[in-house]
Amino acid sequence: MAKRKTMKYRAENNPKAWLYLLPFLIIIVIFHIFPLVKMFMMSVQTNDLAGGAFCGLENFQFVLKDPDFWMAIKNTFIYGLVVVPVGMIISMFIAVNIHEKIKHKNLCETIFFIPYLTSVIAIGIVFRALFNHDYGMINYLLKFIGVGPINFLNDPAMSLPTVIIFGIWSSLAFNIIILLSGLRAIDKEYYKLADIFGATRFEQFRKITLPQLIPIMTFLIMVNFINAFKVYAQVFSLFNGQPGISNSATTAIFYIYNKFYQESLFGQGMAAAVIFFVMVLIFTFIQNWVMKKIAK
Repeated sequence: MAKRKTMKYRAENNPKAWLYLLPFLIIIVIFHIFPLVKMFMMSVQTNDLAGGAFCGLENFQFVLKDPDFWMAIKNTFIYGLVVVPVGMIISMFIAVNIHEKIKHKNLCETIFFIPYLTSVIAIGIVFRALFNHDYGMINYLLKFIGVGPINFLNDPAMSLPTVIIFGIWSSLAFNIIILLSGLRAIDKEYYKLADIFGATRFEQFRKITLPQLIPIMTFLIMVNFINAFKVYAQVFSLFNGQPGISNSATTAIFYIYNKFYQESLFGQGMAAAVIFFVMVLIFTFIQNWVMKKIAK
């Protein structure tokens, strides 16, 4: 007798599965796929929301020759390359200390997670008051160590550093919570064996903790870089809707926003969005490749 072929179950071959997914697929198409396609279409059209005439690569040529665009790209990458690693280091230090030395861990997690639930604009308004040159708490504290007062908000040279400080603080809450969940998942037997063989705390951290957290750190670095490249609300709230003094804190998203909404140069704004999208995509692929090499 011929053997009957057994078919493996595959969810994508089940019509009911697609039926259940249909509402979410419709939402993804409407709010994600369609805007992406529309962005590419508008980038090669004249500045008309109703559907401009095809203009080829004129918008891209304008954007690539615009010094403001390259300043925005530079600021964005500086922001990401500083905020993400510094935020990860500080978050790791806090998470390890909470995990090892603090008894009421749940209370600490709640305290650190509260800022993540708060609006960036609301926090930015608070930071704007803290950074104030005349009455800000930060300048008041700096006086005790003989520094300042520093004009964080009205000095072009300090605009980007101010946004970076705010960005680092904003990234801590999410990072700490995720790292704490990873630390709890590490088998404690590893540390007991390390103690038996006389390994120091630093050696245990380097040989046990870090390797075990590589997958979580890879995820956090990828998410943080993507969020860093989308920075907008931090700048908007700190500088009262402006990209810093003399546009010194302009970021890529702020540049796209100004071109699209303030100057009504829709095609050029979308061309800038496409260029930035390609840059971030390439950077993400390189970052994933590097992290995979490190994980091996």
